[in-house]
Amino acid sequence: MNEKQKKVMVGMSGGIDSSVTAYMLQKEGYEVEGIYLKLHNRTDGYHERNLGYIDDVAKFLNIKYHILDLADEFSKEVYDYFVDSYLEGTTPNPCVKCNRQIKFGAMLNFAKKHGANFLATGHYAKTDGKFFYEADDKTKDQSYFLSQVDKDALPYMMFPLSTYKKEDIVKFGADLDVAYKKITEKSESQEICFVETVYTDVVKRHANIDIPGKVLDEQGNVVGEHKGYAHYTIGKRRGFTVHGAHDPHFVTKLNPKDNTIVVGKKESLEVNEVVGNNLNMFIDETKFSCSVKLRYRSTSTPCEVEIKDEKVYITLKEAVYGVATGQLAVFYDDQKVIGSAWIKSTK
Repeated sequence: MNEKQKKVMVGMSGGIDSSVTAYMLQKEGYEVEGIYLKLHNRTDGYHERNLGYIDDVAKFLNIKYHILDLADEFSKEVYDYFVDSYLEGTTPNPCVKCNRQIKFGAMLNFAKKHGANFLATGHYAKTDGKFFYEADDKTKDQSYFLSQVDKDALPYMMFPLSTYKKEDIVKFGADLDVAYKKITEKSESQEICFVETVYTDVVKRHANIDIPGKVLDEQGNVVGEHKGYAHYTIGKRRGFTVHGAHDPHFVTKLNPKDNTIVVGKKESLEVNEVVGNNLNMFIDETKFSCSVKLRYRSTSTPCEVEIKDEKVYITLKEAVYGVATGQLAVFYDDQKVIGSAWIKSTK
């Protein structure tokens, strides 16, 4: 079979990135079909609006698209986990879960079943079929969010936007056709698809989180009040009182059991060691030096890593401030992602 006649399924969201992705692959000679993921049962016209944009693009490209309803799986694997994490006092990362279970799990299986050789998305990242790498546009790079994807999925994945800047894709789309121009004129989708405002609005649908509680210092003394532990994440410095404090205080710990939060000065957020679990490694070594990102919008920090008994022990070569349990530690060798783990504890 000629390389150029291979079939690619494109995960289409109704956004400009995935719409341009479909156009690029068709121009390269691939047979292209779209997949729209219905991930939640929103009744505010969300899906109808997205499908309107996809329909216009599909007509322009003369391709067909599928609607894949994964709302039940998404609710179990991503949404419930998101709500439960905040109630347990940890900070979730739903996009990482979604990429592993839904986009490059269930959607990839669907694409394969329908005869696709590849699954493409509008992610800003690179892959060579064995590893992920950072995209050229570092401000949009999404390799962090892909680092938990099963390595068996990598040979099927394509990211045509990996070498482009976001603004160039928007400009290209605006000049391409009215179907694309309309998409560039709508507001950018929010970072987490089911959070329309702030995360606490989502959690409030499932639990009463507006129960005031006590603010403690590091020694356990009561020093102020807060509006309910689930309103806070590690490193937050507003929204609570600390009586008589002259220096800024930051949240260092959340205690869901008794609805207290612990606060301290900036130095108490300092972390030098991290322990993680649920590893997803792309290399076989169990002891190595690399750099690590401990949250998405952070610079990477040099570290030593040791894996034993299905846990990872990360020793940072320079202190990092405000590391939250529940976030992801992603290991990089220069721009190559070599693995990741969920953060369980810090010290």
